[in-house]
Amino acid sequence: MPLAAFAQAPAARTEIAELIAALGESGCRFERNGTWYDAAEAKAHLQRKYDWLNKRGLAATPELFIERAASRSSMSGRAYHVRCPGQVDRASADWFRDRLERRRAGAK
Repeated sequence: MPLAAFAQAPAARTEIAELIAALGESGCRFERNGTWYDAAEAKAHLQRKYDWLNKRGLAATPELFIERAASRSSMSGRAYHVRCPGQVDRASADWFRDRLERRRAGAK
């Protein structure tokens, strides 16, 4: 497949970068494979996953990033979770979808 087929729209790159940054700045904890990590560690982990997927043309949209990188472990298949202060734990996919919806609606 030609490299151009993997091109990612600048708007998609921006949205994905903002989603990853939002987690890093959130003060939330991130659970993967039974261990809770702070927001900075979670941000670094998801950035590595995104970089790997993006090089292969597998995260062309924020929705694909959420599905393929931010929802579950690619090793164990276990779902990721987010725990924010004063809130109940939730599936990370839901947390990221909510952030994306708010961004697109103009709320930061």
